[in-house]
Amino acid sequence: INNTYIVTFDKGGVTDKYVLQKINTYVFKNPEHVMSNIIGVTTYLYKLLKDNGMDAERGTLNFVACNNEKYHFENINGDCWRMYHYVDNVISYSQADSTELFEKAGKAFGSFQHQLIDYNALTLYETIPDFHNTPKRYNRFLEVLKSCSDKRKTNAAQEIQFVLSHKEQCSFIVSAIQSGKIPVRVTHNDTKLNNILMDEETGEGVCIIDLDTVMPGSSLYDFGDAIRFGASNALEDEADLDKVFFRDDMFEAFSKGYINGLKGTLTTYEIQSLPMGVLVITLETGLRFLTDYLENDVYFKTSYPEHNLIRAKNQFKLVQDIETRMTIFNDIIKKFV
Repeated sequence: INNTYIVTFDKGGVTDKYVLQKINTYVFKNPEHVMSNIIGVTTYLYKLLKDNGMDAERGTLNFVACNNEKYHFENINGDCWRMYHYVDNVISYSQADSTELFEKAGKAFGSFQHQLIDYNALTLYETIPDFHNTPKRYNRFLEVLKSCSDKRKTNAAQEIQFVLSHKEQCSFIVSAIQSGKIPVRVTHNDTKLNNILMDEETGEGVCIIDLDTVMPGSSLYDFGDAIRFGASNALEDEADLDKVFFRDDMFEAFSKGYINGLKGTLTTYEIQSLPMGVLVITLETGLRFLTDYLENDVYFKTSYPEHNLIRAKNQFKLVQDIETRMTIFNDIIKKFV
């Protein structure tokens, strides 16, 4: 999303490396809010890690202040830039090729949320408003459905019917937050594996990156999106739906790491609802792909005309898969409580 560069300084034989980023202000329309969230969270984490005798230089991103004492700089063209210290001797992965790796990923994201358990989530801005407001996504889908072309509507007839039949599930997380059943927490909201820097030697999670979407949210968002992407047997644009299903072993591995990383800080209802979090976030993702297809592919990048429709079919197959195996996933979760 952002343009990212490594900047290297040679200071008399000593090398200093930094990451320089140009913030995508099309996606993040208020960089002031984005950076307010990030600096608040990383400053908090730095102190927490240092106070507990941990490596605060590697355990969180450390940003470089500008001459105006802000942590981002807007140039005369309106471009917005920021810089932070490069974390060395780490590796990141795009996909988990083993249950061991996926368990460590779960532990890293769980630990990140645990470290921020006492951070007031309500002081954070919504950097992308209603990002995981699934009912609003559903209503947007209904609006697009009224004006989309007949051809695309016909092509996606089965998928449209699938979404219409899942209206009630769309409201599960939002309704639980509104009713107080699920607490609002500091959440990452983009829990892909490549947003964790893993130590090259130990393989353990060192630092969580890509903090632009750190916002108030639910633990179900982070758990659901990580499982949706990482525990699927196939990539999200796999057209052969026979290859698309959730792997029980990967679900179990991430669940174990995530719950252990949180160290007992989730409520009983949150833990019991984790599999529903996977269902809702997977449904929401498919809904977004389908809406974009009906709207002539205005948001997601596509490689061919039916790309978004294939993605939607893929995600809805995963929804069906978890619906048929919800009891299995609930039993897996119970192991780690």
